[in-house]
Amino acid sequence: MENEIPKIDLPEDVIAGILNDSTILSLYANFPCRLKAEIVVLCKKGCVDASINLVDYHVSDNSFLIVLPGSIFQVNKIEGDLEIYFAGFSSDFLKTVSPFKSLIDLSYTVRHNPVITLKPEVADLVEDYFRLAVKTKDLFQLENRDVTHSLYYTLVYTLIALYGKRKVNKESLTPAERISQDFGQLVLDNYAKEKNVAFYAGKLGITPAYLSTIVKQTTGRTCMDIISNMVIMDAKAQLKSTNLPIYQIADALNFNNVSFFGKYFKRYVGISPLEYRNGKADENSAE
Repeated sequence: MENEIPKIDLPEDVIAGILNDSTILSLYANFPCRLKAEIVVLCKKGCVDASINLVDYHVSDNSFLIVLPGSIFQVNKIEGDLEIYFAGFSSDFLKTVSPFKSLIDLSYTVRHNPVITLKPEVADLVEDYFRLAVKTKDLFQLENRDVTHSLYYTLVYTLIALYGKRKVNKESLTPAERISQDFGQLVLDNYAKEKNVAFYAGKLGITPAYLSTIVKQTTGRTCMDIISNMVIMDAKAQLKSTNLPIYQIADALNFNNVSFFGKYFKRYVGISPLEYRNGKADENSAE
């Protein structure tokens, strides 16, 4: 089995429900996970701080959230009395969905705007969708994929309407912003094997110095900050969520040996991988 950030999928085509406590959300609070499923959420009450692909988001009353397959997700804080509606579609089911232009455009828009705040009356309409999803699942058990497809496409067209005014036109981005976004996606796809800025610059057809300048200007962070953040996030997840020997984690993250991995981890976290696994805290720990 491939060793990396734990991947979360669904055991059935679709799940839907309503959360009134933090029990399920707390499962995602200890370490990051990479979703294979697609999850949509409406928060009617309460507050949740979460990160998606290293970006922090605040979800509160009438917030709508979409987490696309392949995204790295982590819950950072949960507050207040919760009333959260959710629906999720498994990776196996998503493979049966026929792609079309509006869906592709929506995916790009959502990737850059995963959280939006709805007007109360719009949030009420979206709540009706989730209640319908719950009732449909309870009634049909969604064994027939025709029913599930109808439910999914209803969601897609609802999202197209919700996100229509927020459409991200990649052509409207500056060249620097496009390079920075492309770099971020390349890091998400390759960080476990490639930690050298030159690799990413080569993929983008520019020099490492130019890439470093662009990323710093557009994000305020260095290329190495972004790469190392992903590597450390993955390492932390494996250390906390698996019993894999540390040398296997080091190998999965493409370190030449466990000693080099230990020095790399301690440079950014302040403690050794073993100390982190055993729960030792450090005031200077880098999150």
